[in-house]
Amino acid sequence: MTECNRKSPSFSSLSRRTIVADFQGGRLTSDAGALLLREVDRRIGLTETLAERIADPRDPAKTTHDLRSILVQRICGIAMGYEDGNDHHTLRTDPVFQILADKTPDPEDPLASPSTISRLENALSRESLAGMAGVLVDQFIKAHRRTPKELILDFDATDDAVHGNQEKRFFHGYYDHYCFLPLYVFCGDHLLCAYLRPSNIDAALHTRAILKLLVERLRQKWPKVRVIFRADSGFCRWKTLRWCEKHGVSYVVGLARNKVLERLAGPFSRKAKQRFARTGRKQRRFHEVRYAAGTWDRERRVIVKAEHLLQGPNCRFLVTNLPDGPKSVYDRWYTPRGDMENRIKEQQLGLFADRTSCHAFEANQFRVLLAGAAYVLLSHLRRFGLKGTKLAKAQVDTIRLKLLKIAARVTMSVRRIVLHLSSSYPYQSLFTRLTYRLAPT
Repeated sequence: MTECNRKSPSFSSLSRRTIVADFQGGRLTSDAGALLLREVDRRIGLTETLAERIADPRDPAKTTHDLRSILVQRICGIAMGYEDGNDHHTLRTDPVFQILADKTPDPEDPLASPSTISRLENALSRESLAGMAGVLVDQFIKAHRRTPKELILDFDATDDAVHGNQEKRFFHGYYDHYCFLPLYVFCGDHLLCAYLRPSNIDAALHTRAILKLLVERLRQKWPKVRVIFRADSGFCRWKTLRWCEKHGVSYVVGLARNKVLERLAGPFSRKAKQRFARTGRKQRRFHEVRYAAGTWDRERRVIVKAEHLLQGPNCRFLVTNLPDGPKSVYDRWYTPRGDMENRIKEQQLGLFADRTSCHAFEANQFRVLLAGAAYVLLSHLRRFGLKGTKLAKAQVDTIRLKLLKIAARVTMSVRRIVLHLSSSYPYQSLFTRLTYRLAPT
């Protein structure tokens, strides 16, 4: 039988020396920094709690890999930049990934295969997915050592483009492609909800129900906390506003312009235009009016931002029950919601929450929650471990590149597992500091 040898990679020579490579370096890893995620997970108990909330649908007699080890394997894989379950064909024998799953590194005892991961994805019940979703809120509560005085809940939806025949995928005219329409809720940089929805719906669907569940859970822990509901005009529904008013929840929500609002704002817009004509500089003034759409139950306070730019008028509207002045409501309470878009980008671009290529809708919801869990690990690392450093506000992909994707040679003896990191690694001091910060107390 003919024996075929894999051709070694070769490169341009250096002086008289040829440069070649091979894949026989032994027990090496490119993901040594993932051990920081292991320390985070041990501190906050994320994967252990997730495993407790999931009803394992597998037959114990035919089970090799426990539920938590599979969750660790996949969640850390996403955090480390491996968006596809097929990546675990090789990652299952990576020594660092085996350590993450609390297993002794052994190429003869691999972690779960991609097919095992896929079977789990497609076997979870809706009750298990709801239990996983609740862990996000529990982690948010655990992250607060002191009772917060105020919580701002940011709601937003985004498109999740799909390219197959997935269940509940529909064509969306605004985005001009087939997609899902997931709903996210953040409080600052904390993720509270990652809820996959079909796209043939009102963008605000289930907002009131999710807000109700969140407020009840948060007030169960902190009865006197002030809660503020914040969202753009796609979430302005009078029944949600009425629920907020009845349950002591403040709100500041964008309001889509219409002819009635433009008429009410007309005097303010004309004055801004006149001032712009005199000065040639941008004019920006704030006012308030009382307004009720035809379907609303009553009039509400509406903030008007009358702005005139070189490009022309730019009038914006908000509806709110906050008592602050119009400018404060807009600049202090509403404008910062734009940061939530960065958090959603981290979910979809940095953590592959849009990798919803399973046929079953519930399996795709599971993938979205796995990406959310990866975000919880990385955001805790950023918030707690990187506080006061240059990376305190870094995006997850920057954290991954600088602190997690580190090559190492792994050696093992009876008493120790040693990772030999590169002596030229540029963030040695920060990495060492993180290990001390994340060490068990």
